[in-house]
Amino acid sequence: MPSLQPVRRSLLARLAVAGSVMMLSGAAFAFQDAPAAPAKPMPQVSIKTTMGEIVVELDQEAAPKNVANFLAYVKSGFYKGTIFHRVIDGFMIQAGGMNEKFEGRKTRPAVKNESNNGLSNLPYTVAMAREDNPDSATSQFFINVADNSGIDYPHVGGSGYTVFGRVVKGQEVVDKIKGVVVDDVRNMQNVPVVPITIKSTTLLKGDKLVK
Repeated sequence: MPSLQPVRRSLLARLAVAGSVMMLSGAAFAFQDAPAAPAKPMPQVSIKTTMGEIVVELDQEAAPKNVANFLAYVKSGFYKGTIFHRVIDGFMIQAGGMNEKFEGRKTRPAVKNESNNGLSNLPYTVAMAREDNPDSATSQFFINVADNSGIDYPHVGGSGYTVFGRVVKGQEVVDKIKGVVVDDVRNMQNVPVVPITIKSTTLLKGDKLVK
């Protein structure tokens, strides 16, 4: 009569393996159910102008290259003394390129277009200004004052205007700026008659952050 011992051992081995698989599966489920690490807070920048303060929150997850580029200009003090040189009510307000004498400044290398990031040019969002080349944005940025989703990706040529943040404080300041009197100056259109100057840009920290 054949012995049942090897069969028993084989069965026990299979059960042990099955038990191990179940335990591993349980561990995997436990791992998946673990709470996710808190999201890293988005950087916020205070833009103090001669018409008031605007605070923008930057989406570094959606537009990492453009946020890093903007922050580099902020930290270097580049924007101090530059003006909002193009204001079109019903469209946007643009800044970050020149001073009151319409003198430009040496800029950093152009940044890669990231318009295909799911963010839209909606009111009070912040986007990079650029030339026809999608990858030509440097220091100039604009704040949308209307629904400008028509310039979102893919727009013309398969690329749009990169949104990289939004206004979280000072929307009333944006509204004041968009309504100023403008004129044509030095072959430039829609220039505010009374200059609107950026006095400082500061990366906010701690209790200065807008909740």
